Amino acid sequence: MKYIGMPMGMWLLFHRSFCEEMVGVLGFSESAATETEKKALPKYKAIISGLPEFEKADRFKMNIVNCAMLAAFYLNMEHKPTLEQMTEYYAKAMMIGPMRAFCRMAGKKKFSKKDVDGMKATAALNAADRNPYSWNMEYLPYPDGSGYEARFSRCGICTLMKELDIAEIVPAMCHLDYAMSEAGGTTEFVRQYTLASGSPYCDCGYKKLRR
Repeated sequence: MKYIGMPMGMWLLFHRSFCEEMVGVLGFSESAATETEKKALPKYKAIISGLPEFEKADRFKMNIVNCAMLAAFYLNMEHKPTLEQMTEYYAKAMMIGPMRAFCRMAGKKKFSKKDVDGMKATAALNAADRNPYSWNMEYLPYPDGSGYEARFSRCGICTLMKELDIAEIVPAMCHLDYAMSEAGGTTEFVRQYTLASGSPYCDCGYKKLRR
């Protein structure tokens, strides 16, 4: 995967918050956070360059790019925070103004025909069959019409984090689904199982909020 394009754009958008929240959430000094950021950028570029290009129809490229950014920072932290700390850190680093705006726009389209058609197309793509850093999922609408579940049997984040030997922080990324759903304002996110915890799949449920 080339750094020029989305990966560079994501770095420019989020690197400052990833650095600031090292101080605000993790308790690093400003100098330590700045030094970590300096080391994280070349590591991020190296991770990105080792990934294959994603298919044009694959909607999960952004997910793996975000994973690469978190991994780059974490691998260069002087001391490793707890999973609980990393969960809070990642959520605050990601949920900046532009991300909240993106979630609100996505929330307005949730359950629309375009959204459902997109989920069905993603399920049919089975991109992880050809790219181990992507995802395979099923689209499972709830029988009562209250929403749907995206059930994942393959996860690119799990693959990459295992290769980098930092699979212990995958749940920190998983938890962002709750924050994004809340920011969208139209769904309640529900989950019982994750691949990261050893389950055979991740169930990502989106239930319509009652107005």
